[in-house]
Amino acid sequence: MNVEYFIAKRLASSKESGNRLSRLMSIVAIISVALGMAVMILTVAIVTGFKKNISDKLVGGSSHIQITNLDSNYSFETNPIAETKELFDELNEIEGVKHIQKFVTKGGIIRTEQDNQGVMFKGVDYDFDKTFFEKCLIEGQIFTVSDTVTSNDVLISKKLAQLLRLKLGDKFDAYFVQEPLRVRRFSICGIYSTQLDEIDKSLVLCDIKHLQKIYGWTKNQVSGLEITVDNIKNIEKLNAEISNLVTFRTAEDGSRLAVNDVIQLYPHLFAWLDLLDTNVIIILLLTIAVAGFNMVSGLLIMLLERTAMIGILKSLGMQSVNICNLFLYRTAFIVVKGLIIGNAIGIACCLLQQHFGIIKLDAASYFVATVPINLNIVHLLLLNVSAVLVIALVLIIPSQIITKISPEKTIRFE
Repeated sequence: MNVEYFIAKRLASSKESGNRLSRLMSIVAIISVALGMAVMILTVAIVTGFKKNISDKLVGGSSHIQITNLDSNYSFETNPIAETKELFDELNEIEGVKHIQKFVTKGGIIRTEQDNQGVMFKGVDYDFDKTFFEKCLIEGQIFTVSDTVTSNDVLISKKLAQLLRLKLGDKFDAYFVQEPLRVRRFSICGIYSTQLDEIDKSLVLCDIKHLQKIYGWTKNQVSGLEITVDNIKNIEKLNAEISNLVTFRTAEDGSRLAVNDVIQLYPHLFAWLDLLDTNVIIILLLTIAVAGFNMVSGLLIMLLERTAMIGILKSLGMQSVNICNLFLYRTAFIVVKGLIIGNAIGIACCLLQQHFGIIKLDAASYFVATVPINLNIVHLLLLNVSAVLVIALVLIIPSQIITKISPEKTIRFE
């Protein structure tokens, strides 16, 4: 039998737990660890939820990586690139590339009887990945693109619909300023809302054939290719691989290709998201520091309270290291109780927010209507392991006081 563990378990029981101060400090320590763990779980879940939610929206609107004409310079009025089967095959061979789709963009003006609004029309083909916009769809449906028939349906944002006083099923005229002026009549088949101004304030999805015809392009000429990757963490590596593949290619007209990723397209938003990591680190350090301080205080009080017992154990031949283990076992019981309660509170709060959206936010300021939650089992394990390791390291220092205690003086004092 492990003697240290047996004695620590006896000390932890209510009948053998000593005076009121010791019991009170044990309760305070448990509450401190529980609240600390709950706060850390909520902090990590909320911040990673924000980052995942917003990055998913940015990727959904523009993909992870774009290949465009080098002369386009991020303009809505783009120069074409030639979309070829050879290029598609080479891109698909790169490990980590998940999906490739064609697109054409062109600036236009939506005109109704009462309002005018400048927008960006984005033409998509049959290979368009609808997953993101299906999640954001609030009314209607997403149009279908075919090889034979050109669809006049468009997908418009809720924000644009409100600005232009349009609703599902309404028709409007779109003007494309060029020589000669081009006009197209579209019908709203669906209304979406990403709650991200970068997308909602201007993006209108339509059939790619409309824009190709307005530009005077062939069906193989597009503004660019959008590439979705398996993991956004590998975006820098894949950007470099794709750049090496296409950057030095020259088209028949002498134009060259450029490769840009979503982080380069929206640097200000990703810089803001990176700042959140600093906040998380500070919160976690402060939380662990508070929990560790309370545990040290509790252990010191237990040591002072049990000074006579330590003297007796030493006089019976128990080594200081074994007595240290005894009190570390005692504090381990407190930490485990605190972690269990803290995990239960933190996970419960996350699940309630995740499923019911209890805490609301101003979407105009935060890009989401409710506090987003990303509950990840790996994060939970790392938080718990880190908390245990930090608290264990902190407790080693006060436990060394045991080595300074003299059996003769403590027994005589008692």
